[in-house]
Amino acid sequence: MNKIKVGLVQQANTADIRSNLRRLAQSIEACAAAGAKLVVLQELHNSLYFCQTESTDVFDLAEPIPGPSTGFYSELASACGVVLVTSLFERRAPGLYHNTAVVFDRDGSVAGKYRKMHIPDDPAYYEKFYFTPGDIGFEPIQTSVGKLGVLVCWDQWYPEAARLMALKGAQMLIYPTAIGWESSDTDDEKARQLNAWIISQRAHAVANGIPVVAVNRVGHEPDPSGQTNGIRFWGNSFVAGPQGELLAQAANDRPENIVVEVDLERSENVRRWWPFLRDRRIDEYGGLTKRFLDE
Repeated sequence: MNKIKVGLVQQANTADIRSNLRRLAQSIEACAAAGAKLVVLQELHNSLYFCQTESTDVFDLAEPIPGPSTGFYSELASACGVVLVTSLFERRAPGLYHNTAVVFDRDGSVAGKYRKMHIPDDPAYYEKFYFTPGDIGFEPIQTSVGKLGVLVCWDQWYPEAARLMALKGAQMLIYPTAIGWESSDTDDEKARQLNAWIISQRAHAVANGIPVVAVNRVGHEPDPSGQTNGIRFWGNSFVAGPQGELLAQAANDRPENIVVEVDLERSENVRRWWPFLRDRRIDEYGGLTKRFLDE
C-alpha cells in the first residue's frame, strides 16, 4: 500500500521573522518525529501577511531563489528526511516578484517550484501590487513521495487549476493558504465564507479523485495602516481524501500541527467507481478558454 504520513503546520505569525522561522523549524521537526514524510507550510509563512496594505518598502522582504530561505529550508528537509512544501516571496528581478511555492525533497534538493497563477486584489488582500502572475504553468512536482500538484491560496477557488494538475498526473493537491475573516463580517457571513472555502477544496478532491491538503495560517494580524481591524486568519487546515472525506482538520483559533496518514492508492479505486475522467466531454469544452460566453 502506498500510504504516507503528511504533516500540516498551522502557525500564528508575528512581526519577528526569526521567531517565526524558529517555531516553523520546531514544528517541522515535530511532524517528522511523528512519522511525517511530507510536511506542508502555510502561505508566506516567514512573515506577517503583508498584503493588507500597499507599500514599496515591503519588497525588501523578497529574496531570490535560491537564497537565504531556500538554504534554511533545504537544511531542514535534509536533516528531518522529509519532503517540504514552502511558500516564499520571490525576487526574480528588480521590480519583478512572485508568490512562489518551493518544494524540497528529503535530501534537501529543490524538487521544483510553482508560481501562484491567480492573484487576488480585494480589500486587505492587495496581492496584485506585490505579485506578478505565475508563468510556469500548472506543472506537478515529482518528489520521492509522489507527484504533487502544488497550488497557492487564491488558486484553490478555480476548478480549472485543480483539473489541469490532475490531468498531468498529480497524486495530491496541496494549497498553502492565508485566508481569514474581517471583523465587520457577521457571524453568519463568516460561517458562509469558511464553509465555501472547505467545500470548494473538498470538491476538487471529489472531481479529480485525489487527496487535497490545505494549510492555512491562524490568529489575528493587525492592519499596519489602521484603516481596518486587521484579519483573523481562520485556521481550519485540513486533509480530504479522494471522495472529499475529511481525514483531519485543525482548530480555527490556535496554532496546531497535524500528522495524518494518506493512502495514495485509494485514488485508483475511487476513479474506478467514479470515472469522471473517462466521461469528460473534451470535444465540447472549448468555451472554457473564453473569458465569458456572450450571446
